[in-house]
Amino acid sequence: MSAQTQAGEKPELPDPKEIASTYAEVAERASKLITEHVQRQVKKGIAAPADELGIAQAFMEMMAKLLANPYSLAQAQMNLVWDYFSLWQHSMLRFMGVGAAPVASPAKGDNRFKDQEWEEHFLFDFIKQSYLITARHIHDTVSNVRGLEENAQKKVNFFTRQYIDALSPSNFALTNPEVFRETVKSNGQNLIKGFNNLLRDIEEGDGKLRIKMTDTTAFEMGKNVATTPGKVVFQNELMQLLQYTPSTKDVLKRPMLIVPPWINKYYILDLREKNSYIKWCVDQGHSVFVISWVNPDEKLAEAGFDAYLEKGTLAAVDAILKQTGASEVNAAGYCLGGTLLATTLAYMAAKKDKRIASATFFTTMLDFSQPGELGVFIDDKAVMGLEKKMNERGYLEGSEMAGTFNMLRANDLIWSFVVNNYLMGKDPFPFDLLFWNSDSTRMPAKMHSFYLRNMYMKNLLKEPGGIELMGTPIDLGKIKVPTYFISTIEDHIAPWKSTYLGACRMGGDVRFVLGGSGHIAGIVNPPVANKYGYWTSTSKSLPDTADEWMAATEQQPGSWWTDWQAWVTKHDPATVAARDPVKGKLGVLEDAPGSYAKLRLDAKKG
Repeated sequence: MSAQTQAGEKPELPDPKEIASTYAEVAERASKLITEHVQRQVKKGIAAPADELGIAQAFMEMMAKLLANPYSLAQAQMNLVWDYFSLWQHSMLRFMGVGAAPVASPAKGDNRFKDQEWEEHFLFDFIKQSYLITARHIHDTVSNVRGLEENAQKKVNFFTRQYIDALSPSNFALTNPEVFRETVKSNGQNLIKGFNNLLRDIEEGDGKLRIKMTDTTAFEMGKNVATTPGKVVFQNELMQLLQYTPSTKDVLKRPMLIVPPWINKYYILDLREKNSYIKWCVDQGHSVFVISWVNPDEKLAEAGFDAYLEKGTLAAVDAILKQTGASEVNAAGYCLGGTLLATTLAYMAAKKDKRIASATFFTTMLDFSQPGELGVFIDDKAVMGLEKKMNERGYLEGSEMAGTFNMLRANDLIWSFVVNNYLMGKDPFPFDLLFWNSDSTRMPAKMHSFYLRNMYMKNLLKEPGGIELMGTPIDLGKIKVPTYFISTIEDHIAPWKSTYLGACRMGGDVRFVLGGSGHIAGIVNPPVANKYGYWTSTSKSLPDTADEWMAATEQQPGSWWTDWQAWVTKHDPATVAARDPVKGKLGVLEDAPGSYAKLRLDAKKG
């Protein structure tokens, strides 16, 4: 095997002092964590965890339906046996040096099996294909059970995939060729260091495993992330308003307001200068203002969705117009921030308020009839469990929300770090995107309950007057301003066909554009990268279905940013002298990115 040393070479032995130090640290940490866990269990009382998501019930129903059709089950078993015979034949041919096409191959982009030995070494190739065959048959069997209620079927499909992903041979030391080589090379020190990393992550998670995705000490906001120059010019208990320093002599007449989601922090749009959407907009001549949401605690437990409307978007519009002397703004909202922007526009339409003249929506859901895999976590039983937790604390803990999103892409956002951190014994690589992804934010109890129940579960936002905010019925059809929707074809959080349904609810001119890649990479896609491309349609109206729209589109090269810039300047061609935040009427509170954004929940205390 390639893991073996060449003849005559002596394996490099680890430093005994380093071994002793590592073992001592592991023992001390393990003892401390076990003691703390026992104390917590005694204090809380040991109880079996509740099946809040209804997973056990869904699988029991699936098994009942499956066993009720023994012919179908027997057929599935025979198909599995046949594929195993084919694999055995393939392996014997390879063993004898005869080339043969694989029986099962990883999907394109599956990085679990990128090491060459998964294909070149007879044994690891057999293990890989055996796993892929079994995984396919398990998933096909449970996903094709007849008579299972739709919601239960979605849960079975999703959590079967989680189970299959967890059992991948890449996640175990003896069946991962890269880990195997490292274990032989280091005499097992990678596993000891990995166990130390595991204990560290449990410590930093206060008894819960919080997998470290990146070296957070490598980044500092305002220094190497969120670096676009600007000032905080307004704040209240829910948000700070940032205004960025202009880089052009003239700017568009209408200032631009960006409304980010409060599920994550705004600086995903300002990670680095070369891929910063905020910096790019400033350089295109926009007077950019961004809301930076507070990371709430129990004091904001009673802050509802209407509070985010009143003290968020409406307060921001008031402040921008006062700061600049303008009479109108262009606005853009990302994900949940876009949902808030749409409700703001509907509220303003009901009040005959025309201060937002155009609106852009990044991966925004307004019709929640097709929520994608997130729907697995949102039914009455699951929301009741969340509400119980939130009512006890006053908020939903940010790590719980982050864990849910990570499960949607478990191989990339969970298991790859398990292998790197705990099996390879390496420290995570510094990566600004993962620094942002690890920067969890909380959800106020009242707001989050309203959002889940009225929008995700009851889907009332799409209904005229279905919800009321600040005593005003919300009707998306009354929104007459021009709107631009950008969604992404691989989005697993806001599926593009669902966002398309929301775009069709608008009452004015709508331009719908579909970008490549996913929820983040498809949006943060600067023109200089020349990646992914995007789809556009020349039709002046939106067809009834997303499939009809897609059939009439053409794919364009490059970034949707340039298409959006042409659209927004068409509706806002006038320019004025550049606006310096220091010279505005509100005054400066502090430098961007501001203190609200700098508060991290995973920061070490003391």
